[in-house]
Amino acid sequence: MEKFIIYYLFIINIIAFTIVYIDKQKAIKKQWRIRESTIIFISLIGGSIGTYLGMYFFRHKTKHLKFTLGIPIIILIQLSTYLIIKK
Repeated sequence: MEKFIIYYLFIINIIAFTIVYIDKQKAIKKQWRIRESTIIFISLIGGSIGTYLGMYFFRHKTKHLKFTLGIPIIILIQLSTYLIIKK
């Protein structure tokens, strides 16, 4: 089961990182964008680290408080939950 969780987190974080990249490219081209709620949802289901890395790697969503504050809070909640469950 633990192996499955590691694979899941790896894949969901790659997806999150990629979605931030795609949204950044669409913003540059003034095209249809990925909803912020979709990006936050992917973060909530385990892609928070990929989202965070993508935000700063691509310099995207770094001026939005719901991302600059929200994503780190999600990461802290997820890490805290993991540590509580691991005990």
